[in-house]
Amino acid sequence: MSLLKRLEQGQGGADKKPGSAGGSATGGARSGSSRLGGVQARRVDAPQAGPQRGTYFDLKTRVQNRLLAELDPSMDITQTDEVRRTIWALFEQILHEENIVLSKVERQRLYEQIAAEILGFGPLEPLLQDESVTEIMVNGAKNIYVERSGKIYRVPVSFESDEHLMRIIERIVAPLGRRIDESSPYVDARLPDGSRVNAVIPPISLVGPVLTIRKFSKTPITVEQLVQFGSVTKEALVFLDACVKARLNIVISGGTGSGKTTLLNILSSFIPSDERIITIENAAELQLRQDHVVTLESRPPNIEGRGEITIRQLVINSLRMRPDRIVVGEIRDEAALDMLQAMNTGHDGSMTTLHSNSPRDTLSRLETMTLMAGMELPSRAIREQIASAIDLVVHQERMRDGSRKVVYITEVNGMEGDVITTTDLFVFEQIGIENGKIKGMLRPTGLRPKFMDRIEAAGIKLPPSIFGIGERRRY
Repeated sequence: MSLLKRLEQGQGGADKKPGSAGGSATGGARSGSSRLGGVQARRVDAPQAGPQRGTYFDLKTRVQNRLLAELDPSMDITQTDEVRRTIWALFEQILHEENIVLSKVERQRLYEQIAAEILGFGPLEPLLQDESVTEIMVNGAKNIYVERSGKIYRVPVSFESDEHLMRIIERIVAPLGRRIDESSPYVDARLPDGSRVNAVIPPISLVGPVLTIRKFSKTPITVEQLVQFGSVTKEALVFLDACVKARLNIVISGGTGSGKTTLLNILSSFIPSDERIITIENAAELQLRQDHVVTLESRPPNIEGRGEITIRQLVINSLRMRPDRIVVGEIRDEAALDMLQAMNTGHDGSMTTLHSNSPRDTLSRLETMTLMAGMELPSRAIREQIASAIDLVVHQERMRDGSRKVVYITEVNGMEGDVITTTDLFVFEQIGIENGKIKGMLRPTGLRPKFMDRIEAAGIKLPPSIFGIGERRRY
């Protein structure tokens, strides 16, 4: 029996000692002395796929510390292949010097764990490499969940401690010039591949550091894949393609995780390559393929509370950068007023996303966020600005089966009295549930949009069948 196998089998009693994390949490629950104790009592250790503590942890730590001590500090860690070869050579040397006998599989596993600690993101590295995982949710050091195909599952992975998790969080945010500490206990960031990261630490979080990673596919989702997944129909995409090329202003709305950014990437790909595009985001995550793209990113205040650059300031500044299109990652505050002004002052074809429950709610939220600018404008004036600026609302939802679908494509017509009028051009119609999957399709309502003359002026001819005219309803 190899050394690693013997170490693994010696783990059983170690985790049940009174001083362990599980023991202290249970003790806190029994005492009932504080709300924090109650929260900790609900936390249980993740199902372990392999040893994480005890003698095996000591072995891993000892080899890792020696490796770090012997690595050249001036080594360029961006040269990943070269660094990995150096780590492997030192790793083999250390095992030989300490007479540590491991099988080939065990040796490779230990090496990969140590290399992930030095070069990557520790225990998260395998999950980041797993293409079936779309979201990673770390609720403290011992509880890690992932999303696959819209469903959430717990995984047998954990960090050694909250301090270990904090090191990984700091490794993510530090290269971006962001910070996270008790005075600024939450942060938005991104990974090198563009995946979105949010981290929250105590005292805001009562369960230890919390890390949420929204992964992006290494190869952006294509139009064909979107149709194949059933998120939208070919006819609707042909119509949206025409709307983008005709420079209509589009708002993509929906709930959290409904696929708004993915759809914004798809629609942005329809923008002609000879136009200058300026993107504005909190954490740069759009993956535009055109050549002439300028990417701007907001900045939080520094430790003295200075130097903050907001989305609103970037929208205002972008107007001086000769944009053909302005694409804002998400509108969530008073920046809505400046976005509406940009759309109403000659920057047609702009796009943004917004959290809402329905197309009608999208317009209400835009009005509310415009009021947040503190201009004390009358409601009618704001609604007129919204009706004049927004041409189309595309609303997405994450369905009960985990799938993401476009459920409304709605035209904003204008004002009637004090009310903004809208027309649904495409509506998702559910016809049933089969094997747990929602069946239905996004069908046209048979109404033609009032902005058809703008599409035709752009030299684009859409057949009447796109809007369901002259065809039977089909599923």
